[in-house]
Amino acid sequence: MSRSAGTGPPPSLRRNRDFNVFWLGQALSVLGGSISLLALPLLVFEATGSVVQMGLITVISGVGTIVTGLFAGYVVDRTDRRRLMIACDLVRALLLGAVPFVWLAGPRIWVLYVLTALVTTLKTLFDVAYVTAVPNLVRAEHLITANGRLTATFAFGTLCGPAAAGFIAAGVGPDWALGVDGATFLVSAVSLRWVAFGREGTAGPVTAETGVSQAGKLREMFLEGFRFLWAHPVLRALTVLLTLLTFVTMGATDLLVFRIRHDLGLGAATVGYVIAVSGLGVVGAAFAAAPLRRTFGFGSCWLGSVALIGVAMAVTGVSGSLPVIAAAAAVFMFGLTLGAVCSLTLRQEVTPDPLLGRVTSAFWTVHGASGPVGAAALTLLAGRHGVPAVSVGAGAFCLAIVGAGLLTPLRGSRAGRARTPDTARDALSGPRRSSRR
Repeated sequence: MSRSAGTGPPPSLRRNRDFNVFWLGQALSVLGGSISLLALPLLVFEATGSVVQMGLITVISGVGTIVTGLFAGYVVDRTDRRRLMIACDLVRALLLGAVPFVWLAGPRIWVLYVLTALVTTLKTLFDVAYVTAVPNLVRAEHLITANGRLTATFAFGTLCGPAAAGFIAAGVGPDWALGVDGATFLVSAVSLRWVAFGREGTAGPVTAETGVSQAGKLREMFLEGFRFLWAHPVLRALTVLLTLLTFVTMGATDLLVFRIRHDLGLGAATVGYVIAVSGLGVVGAAFAAAPLRRTFGFGSCWLGSVALIGVAMAVTGVSGSLPVIAAAAAVFMFGLTLGAVCSLTLRQEVTPDPLLGRVTSAFWTVHGASGPVGAAALTLLAGRHGVPAVSVGAGAFCLAIVGAGLLTPLRGSRAGRARTPDTARDALSGPRRSSRR
């Protein structure tokens, strides 16, 4: 059934106009985002030649996500989500579109630092709203399929974006690749004008009827969502383990780019090809997530995805064969995507809609806090000891996470129970009782 109150259930995905416009409108935006994923580190590398500087950009991005995550859920749950997403798209279009014109006067690394911080803030707000929008566009039984299709859209960008970024960077420079990304956000903003969400944020004070307390803005911004996470046994274990996983994976793209450009001495176009091939893993996971989760359950799928990530990181770092590195990168992305789709769907299933923005924001903030530290550590260690040694260590750490996960409720977890309006208050009162014990 629809998560929105007072409206009929949305139609099937094939006939769901709002979801399909939303889905197709994001396709081009995701393509642009994938261009930036490669163009930004290439721009830093061309200007500095330093893996540490590349890592610093990643650190700034991670810190920005954490800081924004403290209030993003509150903003999303209290505003018109569609208007918020459109505003984020328009400002990002302006910021990224300005980069090639600023770069005409010569490299300005500090501009990239500021740009990264601002774009990260806007991206976090947009992404939290994005997650909360999907359950109001589709039926509960269609969530895993809808998330798979949206992830397939991401896969399309992952396949085509890096190759496009490589060509653009080789032809006119990575600064113009960022400018192209800015243009795609304009398309996203226009498409969102034609989408009607089932619910567009809570206007006015949140009341006890929704199950959310009014004990203070700070509590509403973050602690309410965190408390729900911590009281749910599967979400609690998932948050802890994903925090450890994020520590060793946030800097993976920097290690891959440095491995190909520095260790193997290959060009920017080659980096684009490898990352494009890795998108095959995203495509596979996007279509496999729903049947795999139905067959094996949430816990087995998520822990299996972490095992694949660990093996792939080790192989990527030690192999000197470009085809093997590309294949390992595809396995890495398969594991990362499978785990992400399953995790996202679980949170959407078990979280009441009035709290979904804050739970999503708290979840991302907590596990994302380790990312900047991990990215800084991995890139510093890679600069000192080399990518192969660091990659093997990161792979072993991932396998240790799998072992730890077998000792948690994740081991027997199959799926979340979809929440209805009648159970929303109980879902929220449970965390309150737990927090007092």
